[in-house]
Amino acid sequence: MRKILVVDDEQDVEELFRQIFRGEIRRGEMDLQFVLSAQSALDYIQGLQPFDLVLVLTDINMPGQSGFDLLRKIREKFPELQVFMIWAYDDTTNFEEAKKLGANDFIPKPVDFIRLKESIAKVLLN
Repeated sequence: MRKILVVDDEQDVEELFRQIFRGEIRRGEMDLQFVLSAQSALDYIQGLQPFDLVLVLTDINMPGQSGFDLLRKIREKFPELQVFMIWAYDDTTNFEEAKKLGANDFIPKPVDFIRLKESIAKVLLN
């Protein structure tokens, strides 16, 4: 089963994502994991044995380390890992920064889950 890590400081995101992706989870197409901070995400990723994570979905604006900080560290240590950035503001500055740092996709809030599912399906097929 392919793991996807969702990084968001809002706890209700887990319930929403589990509801939206319940069919995919039930069919064994994906396993969603959730953490509330960039540091928790790094700890989780570094502790994987075997390394079976295929995608990180991370919010940009979080207390402490931002999604940009997390993306920088992932690119340093796990350059092949797919990372989708999620943010609440239609902001070209954030988009350009995420692109420059090597994000694989950019998801504005409110999340278009049909588009997100399509993007995730492409990752899972590779």
